[in-house]
Amino acid sequence: MRSPVTGIVTLLALLLVVIVGYMSLFTVQQTEQTIVLQFGRPVDVVTDPGLHFKAPWNSVINIDKRILDLENPSQEAIASDQKRLVVDAFARYRIKDALRFYQSIGSIQAANIQLTTLLNAALRRVLGEVTFINVVRDDREKLMQRIRDQLDREADGYGIQVVDVRIRRADLPEQNSQAVYQRMKTEREREAAEFRAQGGQKAQEIKSKADREATVIVAEANSQAEQTRGAGDAERNRLFAEAYSKDADFFAFYRSMTAYENGLKSNDTRFLLRPDSDFFRYFSNPSGKMATETPAKP
Repeated sequence: MRSPVTGIVTLLALLLVVIVGYMSLFTVQQTEQTIVLQFGRPVDVVTDPGLHFKAPWNSVINIDKRILDLENPSQEAIASDQKRLVVDAFARYRIKDALRFYQSIGSIQAANIQLTTLLNAALRRVLGEVTFINVVRDDREKLMQRIRDQLDREADGYGIQVVDVRIRRADLPEQNSQAVYQRMKTEREREAAEFRAQGGQKAQEIKSKADREATVIVAEANSQAEQTRGAGDAERNRLFAEAYSKDADFFAFYRSMTAYENGLKSNDTRFLLRPDSDFFRYFSNPSGKMATETPAKP
């Protein structure tokens, strides 16, 4: 039979083998790349996912190989036309050389700090070469590409590849925005006043022209009416004269009847005339002949 000591030694040996085997294995995830360190010195870089072996005394450091975000706080930049800009930008990057990254920076947090400094410097350099209009409207896409290229060249020494740089917002500072808004408001009010003045002048011209044309039209109409009225009066007089020449008694009777109609209104029939006046001759004699006065006797 085996002695108890032999069993214990065997158990310890198996336990040692298990421990050594466990310390010799490590796993690389699909989203990671691993650096193998021997007494703090890098000896290998593993990028393939899966189970891998190492010396039991070696250690490993996992580094993310996915695209990482870099959120940059708002920064002020001065354009070439000396206008101050508040720029809100962000970047996307990934670690392409894990060994260089570990030797130069060492961690994601340190990389974010360093890239923030480099991004701010690139923003100021690129935006300082163009005008405010180029930044906010005309060449924004090209400017972001230039900033990305500069940042990528500077980050290459740290084993980092900059994938993209985007400018969320590029605007004037608040106090400048208010001044620009007020200036734009004043300019628009001036233009509106000018348009109103031009419209008022045009309206006055149209009104004056219309009044002048109306005056001419009314004058022509009055002239034509007077001519027509004169022609009518002449024709009336001609007809009266013709009628008078045909029957003077009837014409005198007609004129008297017209005078009665015009003079004897329904609301006032008072006249201050002598009863034997020629106006009332048809009242005393239907023929219209005045009675002959009887001479006084001696």
